[in-house]
Amino acid sequence: MPYIYPVKEKLPTIKEIARQLSVSVSTVSRALHNHPAIGLRTKMRVQQLARQLDYEPNQTAIFFKQRKTFTIGVVLPNLGEEFFSQAINGIEEIAIHNKYSVLIGQSKDDVDRERQIVTTMKNNRVDGLIVSLSKNTTTYEHFTALKKFNIPIVFFDRVPTTHEFNKVYSNMNSGTREAIEFLIEKGHRRIGVINGPEEMRSSHERTATYKQVLISKRLKIDLGLVTSTDLTKEGTHRAMQHLLSQRPRPTAILVINDYIALDAIQYARQQKLKINKDISFVSYANLPITHYLENPPMASVEQYPYKQGAKAAELLIGLIDNQEKKEEPESWLNFVINGQLIIHSRR
Repeated sequence: MPYIYPVKEKLPTIKEIARQLSVSVSTVSRALHNHPAIGLRTKMRVQQLARQLDYEPNQTAIFFKQRKTFTIGVVLPNLGEEFFSQAINGIEEIAIHNKYSVLIGQSKDDVDRERQIVTTMKNNRVDGLIVSLSKNTTTYEHFTALKKFNIPIVFFDRVPTTHEFNKVYSNMNSGTREAIEFLIEKGHRRIGVINGPEEMRSSHERTATYKQVLISKRLKIDLGLVTSTDLTKEGTHRAMQHLLSQRPRPTAILVINDYIALDAIQYARQQKLKINKDISFVSYANLPITHYLENPPMASVEQYPYKQGAKAAELLIGLIDNQEKKEEPESWLNFVINGQLIIHSRR
């Protein structure tokens, strides 16, 4: 005999409360919202019956009336990276404080997937987007198209190279300068660099600052010591192979982030090099995972992912509020957080 699913009880509505109390629907609505025009006795009767019936407001109707869903979309490369997990913590803290929910999508560094997620979030009527770009994103049409739907966007960490966007990111120049000067003070003169893909803004900034510091210290610039990775383990091992083939080889390497540094350190070990003796590393992000390594990078540039995420959410909610008030921002928002070199090893 087939199982017969029980019929769901009809959810209580404002109309049902009004019918049972013989009052108007508008009276019930105002009583539930503590409107001063409703007398205390009526207000108490309405609220008491609402509790007895387990009445819940119709959120869809509320959203339709207010023209917002109190939902923020977040698009980022990979939640498996601790950097982005910390950023999400910052975003959610600000969102929840402001009564917003957070919808998360991972691009996995795939541009087509990024576009699909943006479309899905638009169709789900998010009030705004916070985005950290995929490593291969070079055009931004899928983001600029959201303007006609009045969906504001704030980018963080991996941000567009053009000016017409709201951004929160770490100052790559200050952190890179500190890192290279630190290595020079330790006696290193052949310093290699492993950048990310060329499409990433940070890669160009890192190389430019690298050159500036070497020039200021009157050291020879050898661009054979500057290479890149596609952010995969195999790509990082190829970058290390290239750097270690240089003659003379580098004695220290500046690496795009802590995860890539771990792959670079692994390759160096495979080549029988002693970490922080034969070759030293400095990286970016200062993630807690590196603190548990026997031979971590000598130092790492703290980029404050929690602070970046929280600031991006704060700016986005401000933009959403301005839209409600029909106020246009005077200019694109550009918030830069200075990085700080954190030294792990004194050797």
